[in-house]
Amino acid sequence: MLRVGRAPEPFSASGTYFDGSRAMPVPISLTIDEDNQCLVGSVGSGEPLKWPLADVRELADQAGQDHMVIQLTHDPVQRIFLPDHDLAPRLPNRTKRAKVTKRGPLIVWAIAAVASVALIIFVLVPTMANQLARFIPPEGERALGEVTFEQIRTALDQTGLNPVPVCDNRDGLAALSKMEDRLQAALPEPHPLTVSVLDHDMINAFALPGNYVVFFRGLIDEAQTPEEISAVFAHEIGHVVSRDPTRHALRSAGSLGVLGLLFGDFAGGAAVLFLAERLIEAQYSQEAEADADVFAHAVLRDAGIAPSSLATMFERFRELGGDAGPFVAHFLSHPALGDRIQAARDATPKGFEAVPILTAQEWRALQNICD
Repeated sequence: MLRVGRAPEPFSASGTYFDGSRAMPVPISLTIDEDNQCLVGSVGSGEPLKWPLADVRELADQAGQDHMVIQLTHDPVQRIFLPDHDLAPRLPNRTKRAKVTKRGPLIVWAIAAVASVALIIFVLVPTMANQLARFIPPEGERALGEVTFEQIRTALDQTGLNPVPVCDNRDGLAALSKMEDRLQAALPEPHPLTVSVLDHDMINAFALPGNYVVFFRGLIDEAQTPEEISAVFAHEIGHVVSRDPTRHALRSAGSLGVLGLLFGDFAGGAAVLFLAERLIEAQYSQEAEADADVFAHAVLRDAGIAPSSLATMFERFRELGGDAGPFVAHFLSHPALGDRIQAARDATPKGFEAVPILTAQEWRALQNICD
């Protein structure tokens, strides 16, 4: 015996219709055209509204669960508000996500969005950082350097309980001060510095805003002569004089701001920590590095130290390779390292008579500055 399916109950309802062009709602009466499987609406004296049931989607009712809000899958403007959910069983795809039929424009917009972010981070932010660095007062730079220095000490502590100690051996500090005085005397003009050594085995040295120069014990342990330390010292002074750390800090902070707007996860302590890490592993432009090298060559010569000490340092770090930490990786990241080594050697005049920067006893004191 052939069974015939039971015909659905006739449907009728009243609701509120928004056409998307007017702010005022319009009452609407709804029925279902069973033959064409369409939701038919009568709105005043206008043309009847016809929505295919398969294309009707239900929206989440943000005011509660007592109403039903529907729309057409490809028309996000029109809305119909119904006082109950009696229509729900008649909508076969009411919760189904609309199929994307035009991917081309979406891809174009996605590429444009990524390109815009890249433009902001890699072009606009650096340009603005270079401009803003000129207007930051010395007090502002000093405050930024102090905060960042303390944050670096905290970030490098593996236990999370105590900041990395600042080395304070009296004889070692005296030897470092003598080295600074020798280099200061060779500067074009006096440039007060705050020089510190952190008791950490990282092979690194870097400059911070506010005339900070920071060494790690690992760098001093790896050096074989005080002239190599003085070469690093002169190079970092070059960055300080050019205000590279301030520009780099502003660039990193600007990039963090853009990323924070996008992802909402770069704020407060996390931002400061990330900024500190960026300054530790600062990778300045090739031009900035070359300028710091040239500055160091001149200062070393005028201080009676062979600029070739910088070449010796580069060569040793190149031999250490990737196992020596971010400082070595920083120098090795520049493809013209061989040219920089040769430039340091060429900057040493023939017959140049170097004057030792420290005595043997003072060098031993510097090597034991963290004891």
